[in-house]
Parts: sequence; structure tokens; C-alpha cells
Amino acid sequence: MAKSGKGPKGKKITFNIAKNCVKITFDGRKRLDLSKMGITTFPKCILRLSDIDELDLSRNLIKKIPDSISKFQNLRWLDLHSNYIDKLPESIGQMTSLLYLNVSNNRLTTSGLPVELNQLKNIRTVNLGLNHLDSVPTTLGALKELHEIGLHDNLLSSVPTSIARLPKLKKLNTKRNPFPKEMDTDTFMDTIKRLDNLFLVEAKDLCGPCLKKCQQAREKLNKIKNVALTTPKRAIVSNLISPNSTAKASQEEWK
Repeated sequence: MAKSGKGPKGKKITFNIAKNCVKITFDGRKRLDLSKMGITTFPKCILRLSDIDELDLSRNLIKKIPDSISKFQNLRWLDLHSNYIDKLPESIGQMTSLLYLNVSNNRLTTSGLPVELNQLKNIRTVNLGLNHLDSVPTTLGALKELHEIGLHDNLLSSVPTSIARLPKLKKLNTKRNPFPKEMDTDTFMDTIKRLDNLFLVEAKDLCGPCLKKCQQAREKLNKIKNVALTTPKRAIVSNLISPNSTAKASQEEWK
């Protein structure tokens, strides 16, 4: 019988097991799929397969990702969704070949996201949904190649304008966050687009009705930009035994 206080032992992954789980994708890339295997600890033996292009450790019971993950210098696709991860290692910033990162449905807080994420200059997709983020790290605004960002099902009360201004952004999912009623994704994105087309004029050059209209527009804009951080946060459901069911249901929705 296991001693009290210890978590599940989990399945031990050997090098031979991992090697047999490497498959070649339809486009000729090496993919290591260790998803849904009951793994509780990051299997260090897989570091010997550092030439793989894709790594799937999703739907396991992993709590910590080691700094050594940066040894996967060729990795383009990393899926860690539906685990118990509360912090990403700083070394993840060294994985500059990464194009896709999914860490949704974990236990990440804002402090658990390292500033080194801003070094992932080639990344196209980041999914941070179904976590415990109460703010969005502004470092994401430095990722100019981002096409899609998943921030759904968190504790966000605002989103930095630097995110919506990313030049190649096509999809920003912020559903089911405790935004004030007047602040939703569509309103936010529309406001940013309009900001890019604004011109400055002096008040004395405007007629009375135009000046009033501009003042009202500014008040509305400031209200959106300076969303109060005192918005009550949604309670975190702590008694979920398995994180997989919710993620499975929402995987297609956020894409």
C-alpha cells in the first residue's frame, strides 16, 4: 500500500518504450506520442530522442517540466495540455524552432509563465486556455509571428492592447473570462482596429457636436483600455479529479 501523502506512482517510460512510440507523420516529421499514458513525471529518457520534431505529452499527470526540455532544439510542435503543470521552465525560450505550444487545461498562473517566452520568435500558435491566469503577460506582444492565441476559461479582466495589435494575429479566443459586460473580444478587437485609423486634431478645430462625439468616444475607449481589476474572479473548481474531459470538449472550439 502506498504511503499517505504521495500521489499516484504512474507508468514508467523506458527508452525502448519511448523509441517505439516515435511515428513518422504524413509530412515526414518524427512525432513522439506519449499522451494518455498515466505519466506522473517527465520521462528524462526521451531526451535521448532530441532529434524529434513533435512531442505529445498531453492528458497525463505531469506536474513539472524540467529545464532540460530545451534539448529538443528541432521541436516544432509541443503539446502538454491536460496535465497538472503550474509553471513553465525559463529554458523554454531556447526552443526557438517551436511553432505550436499547447499548455491548456493545466494549473498555470501568470507568475508561472516565464518572460523568456518572448524569445519564441517563430511561434505561430499558443494555447493558454483553461488555466488560472489573472492577467496576460505583455511578453506575448513581442511574438510577431503569432496567428492564434487561446486565453479562454481563465480569470482575465483585461487583455493588453499589444496582443490584439500583433500583425499576423487571426484568432484570439478569450471566451468565458470575467470581463466587465462592455468588454468582450469582438469589442476589444474592433477598438484596436479603429485606433490604427485615428488622427489627432485640436479641440478648437472641431465644431460643438463633433467635439462632444469625440469626447464620448474617448471616454468609451478609456473605459475599455482601463478595465477595472477589481472585477470579482470566477471561483476555481478544485475538486476535479481528471482535467481531460473539459479539454476534450473545447479543443476544437478554440482553434
